[in-house]
Amino acid sequence: MQTITHTTATSSQAISTNSHSVHRGAVVVGLLAIALIHVLDLPGKWEETRYLGVGYVLVIAASLVLAELNANRVRTWSLYASAALSIAVLAGFVINRTVGMPGANEDIGNWGEPLGLASLFVEVITVWVTLRAVQMLRQSQS
Repeated sequence: MQTITHTTATSSQAISTNSHSVHRGAVVVGLLAIALIHVLDLPGKWEETRYLGVGYVLVIAASLVLAELNANRVRTWSLYASAALSIAVLAGFVINRTVGMPGANEDIGNWGEPLGLASLFVEVITVWVTLRAVQMLRQSQS
C-alpha cells in the first residue's frame, strides 16, 4: 500500500503565488501591447526615418522575446530587462516629443496622438507591474 502525502500551502502563500502570476501575466500583456503599438506605427516610421524604423523592429523583437520568457518561467533578470525596455521606449517617446530625434523633428510637441498616448500608458503600466512582480518574487524567496 502506498502512502500519499500532501503538502498544502498556507493561504497567504497561495495568495502570494496567485498575485505574482497575475503581475507576470500583466507584464506579458504589457510587452505584447508595446510590440503591437510599434507594429502599427512601423510603416510610417520606416518611411519617415529609416533608423527609427529599425529601432521599432528591435523593440518589437525584444518585446516578443521578453514576453515569451516571462510567460514561461520566473526570472528576475527577464523582469528587469522588461522594465528596462519599457523605460527605454518611454524615454525615446519623450525625447521624440520634446527635442526630437536626428532627422525626425515632425513629432515635437505632438503629445495628443492617440497611438502615442496608448504607448505612454502601456509603457508606464508595464514598468510598474514589472517592478511589482520583482518585488513579489523577492518577498516569496525570503
